[in-house]
Amino acid sequence: MGMEFRPYYMAKEWIKMGHHVRIVAGDYSHLRIKNPKIRKDFQTKNIDGIEYTWIRTGDYKGNGVRRAFTMFRFVGKLWLNAGRIAREWKPDVVIASSTYPLDTYAAQRIARKAKAKLIHEVHDMWPSTLYEIGGMSKKNPFVVLMQLAENSAYRHSDQVVSLLPLAKDYMVVHGLKPEKFHHIPNGIVEEEWNFTESLPEQHREILERKRAEGKFIVGYFGGHAISNALDTLLDAAKKVTDKDILFALIGNGTEKERLKKRVIQEHMKQVVFMPPVSKRSIPELTRLFDCIYMGSQNSPLYRFGICLNKMFDSMMSGKPIICSITVPESPIKAYQCGVMVDSGDIDGIVKAIEDIKSMSPKERKQIGLNGKNAAMQNFTYKKLAAKFADLFEERDK
Repeated sequence: MGMEFRPYYMAKEWIKMGHHVRIVAGDYSHLRIKNPKIRKDFQTKNIDGIEYTWIRTGDYKGNGVRRAFTMFRFVGKLWLNAGRIAREWKPDVVIASSTYPLDTYAAQRIARKAKAKLIHEVHDMWPSTLYEIGGMSKKNPFVVLMQLAENSAYRHSDQVVSLLPLAKDYMVVHGLKPEKFHHIPNGIVEEEWNFTESLPEQHREILERKRAEGKFIVGYFGGHAISNALDTLLDAAKKVTDKDILFALIGNGTEKERLKKRVIQEHMKQVVFMPPVSKRSIPELTRLFDCIYMGSQNSPLYRFGICLNKMFDSMMSGKPIICSITVPESPIKAYQCGVMVDSGDIDGIVKAIEDIKSMSPKERKQIGLNGKNAAMQNFTYKKLAAKFADLFEERDK
């Protein structure tokens, strides 16, 4: 259902190991491409061996009160049914895994009644996101509630898994014992790179024609949102003087039409836009790129590190990466598979593009291979799920 793939990928690998996995989720999320249609709470459907159980929460738009109510409904219904869940499902491990930390209360109650291990998984740094990015006051009752939940999760979980590599010190300040911290990032699924879907004819025709014309293609794939800093990429495109460099932006989003108008108004003939492609078409798409751009607006939250799905797909593509995000460290730098520049550094992006273009094909290939080898050795979901599964056996210290 997209676009939050991690629980599905982890569950599939755990099932291969012999575990039985049930995912409990709300019936609506803005992250999904499509949402399930359900008639009642605790309606269950088996999808690829995973037992999905749906809770009716209602839908919402944006980040207003209506979204908050869906959180309370989800957690409240699980909390009220904790005894029945513990008796009927008999879990050995309960994993609280969502954007907001409020679900720890229901997870703690279920784990306690079932005498199960409790693992808290952190995707986003709530409530820090609310006041550092969202502009909410730390004294806002909703922020205070989330802070209490976050502290409770760190104090009462047997283990804590963080997608972000540099969050440990923050979590310790908020009650986590240091030895309970485990960094397990997102990753890639090998099968999706071995059994790909064909690229739409429009994309193939344009990109192959441009390559035949001798163009060096700087590719971007993903959402066209303010957070992805595509204006910065267009600013860099304007400063590039080499007419053989082409910028290809593939995807969709709220900013796409505005960005297209900007390209027309500013006569940027070296920029092309194309529709999004399916996840299984990404390997075929990136094969036609010479390097891949990813970026973001500057954010204090990046002090905790980055863990973008796009980054691991880009590494797996075997192409050099230009990443414009201000961050203390990243796999791109660690594995020498591209160039890191600060968020908004237009001149840095231009220089990175020109430097990569000036390399020999052999040099570019080696940089790309560094990323692909790192992805295969460290970031397949098979290996990440095995690392996570080791925590099922560890006891609280």
